Amino acid sequence: MGPNTQAATCQTATAVLYLAMNQASLHIIESHTAGEPTRVVIDGGPDLGNGSLAERAQRLRDKHAWLLGAVCREPRGHEAVVGALICAPDEPDCVCGVIFFNNVSTLGMCIHATIGLTVTLAHLRKIHPGMHRFDTPVGVVSAHLRSDGSVEVTNVPSYRHAAAVAVEVPGWGTVRGDVAWGGNWFFLIDGQGPPVAFEQIGALSDFARDVRRCLAQQGITGKHGADIDHIEVFGPPANPALADSRNFVMCPGGAYDRSPCGTGTSAKLACLHAGDKLRSGQVWRQAGILDTVFEGSFEPLPDGKIIPRVTGRAWVNASSTYIFDPSDPFRHGLA
Repeated sequence: MGPNTQAATCQTATAVLYLAMNQASLHIIESHTAGEPTRVVIDGGPDLGNGSLAERAQRLRDKHAWLLGAVCREPRGHEAVVGALICAPDEPDCVCGVIFFNNVSTLGMCIHATIGLTVTLAHLRKIHPGMHRFDTPVGVVSAHLRSDGSVEVTNVPSYRHAAAVAVEVPGWGTVRGDVAWGGNWFFLIDGQGPPVAFEQIGALSDFARDVRRCLAQQGITGKHGADIDHIEVFGPPANPALADSRNFVMCPGGAYDRSPCGTGTSAKLACLHAGDKLRSGQVWRQAGILDTVFEGSFEPLPDGKIIPRVTGRAWVNASSTYIFDPSDPFRHGLA
């Protein structure tokens, strides 16, 4: 090897070392809750400044959308992943603040990811079994980490906004469903559409996307014109001894929820309460499309809303460092 070649090799090695030392990185703890993945951003996330969690979530959407792509899109991620960015809380008695997001935007609330966050913090020995409060863009929620590893989340107040709302869907005619808030906006359909079974995921996905598109086209919204971004379809459980119902939930990013969906279960509890079909304290066992089960119950409020409680389990399954090489055109995910 000649001196010129040696010099060039040394310069290249120095450049690679400099790049490795100066490129940004994220520390991520991964888990799944009843089959649905969560990626908690432990360190390296953007500085969102001060203000409420809702204001900081808006800044994340407007100025730091790269994080959504880096965590929840290919080549690192996929459309089913939900991210959770840990940040400072507004409420002083909260363990932390958290902003949930998927491949397209932030989420108001996410119970499966709250369960994932709870077991992640326990894995890191930041918390121990007991009650813990988390600040979110839609309000404070609490998580009871039990000694057996299960987590009960007490959600924000939930309610049925409108019952038996009709939407015209090509190929399906008039589809009726309830509009409800469970931390996100849902359109809940019972007994219409394809059978709620794993083998029908493709047909269910097409049906749910059609319903969502038609809701928007026909001006059907949540309170104050809010976009209904979750579609939830219900059918009978595979095993009535283990669950009361089975659901299929289409999320805003176009992926179906692998878990029974905690905010969707909250919305379901609100509808059952409004229809006098479930008593306070009575347990509702909601199976998801993988037949994993969340247990839900509620406490009624004087204004007709409820405080839902949803219990499930999560498992930590990876610790990752994401490296952002400036020469990588897809370091922030595929568009």
